Amino acid sequence: MKWSPREATFSDKNSIQELLVRSAIELQKDTYSKEQIHAALGPVFGVDEQMIQDNTYFVVEHDNAIVGCGGWSFREALFGGRSANDNESRCLDPRTDAARVRAFFVDPLFSRQGIGSCIMKTFEDAIIAQGFKKGEISATLVGEPLYRKFGYTTTEHYEIALAGALPLRVARMIKTYKNGEQDDGGKRDK
Repeated sequence: MKWSPREATFSDKNSIQELLVRSAIELQKDTYSKEQIHAALGPVFGVDEQMIQDNTYFVVEHDNAIVGCGGWSFREALFGGRSANDNESRCLDPRTDAARVRAFFVDPLFSRQGIGSCIMKTFEDAIIAQGFKKGEISATLVGEPLYRKFGYTTTEHYEIALAGALPLRVARMIKTYKNGEQDDGGKRDK
């Protein structure tokens, strides 16, 4: 199936929230404990309204239901949900900073069908168009192989503290875009 991402709107917020809960609970269960997943919902796995407001968050629909989402940010935060009314984090400088790849979730019934890849291609084009030379993500251990497929390299593993649960181990990953194009080492079609 050919997927067509569109920019997320504030009217999508509840559907995105429902999607990320389903996605996190089902797709992360073999890597993280139930307690870790539930403690991460909101502070780590959350809807980032600022990305919606910035027009950098994308969704994919099937039969009028959101089945995938993800995006990027030109702001400092690496993960977590934020209200558009929160204090905006510092804007990044595309000449020196890496754009933030964030908030990727796919409906478990639609996993491994190219939704994440389609969203990634869409927003990496936008990142490059905004002049960023690098992209950075704080990836779950489940997502790490997907991002590696897109040319992201793990620079470190670290833990995010969670209230009432063991810390969430994640991977900091980075990618350099070559000459204004996505550099994937020939690992996927352009």
